[in-house]
Amino acid sequence: MSNQSRVHRGLKSQDIVAKYLAANGWPYALSAGSGRQGSDVTGVPGLDIEVKARRGLNIATAMKQLRDRHQEGLLPVAVLRLDGQGETHIADWPALLPFGVFVNLLKAAGYDNLKP
Repeated sequence: MSNQSRVHRGLKSQDIVAKYLAANGWPYALSAGSGRQGSDVTGVPGLDIEVKARRGLNIATAMKQLRDRHQEGLLPVAVLRLDGQGETHIADWPALLPFGVFVNLLKAAGYDNLKP
């Protein structure tokens, strides 16, 4: 895949994520485009979204990118478009977040108080 194709796939993926969010409760979600520092999707208060859509993705690098730009009060999440995942199956795209953030979300949702 050429560099131009990778850039196009990345931008298209950002746009797909933004449109999905806009249709699901974040009406102001927009793709940030390329060459901009920070979140790949804007208009989603409280979220720092990194969209990755490339073969040979290094997950550690994506998580480091989120950690390096961490801002208090923002939920860091990396949305991954894996090979073979098209736009019609975006609900199946994986979303990664730091485990500590995941545990805090579970607690906030009351999962720490469920009876066995």
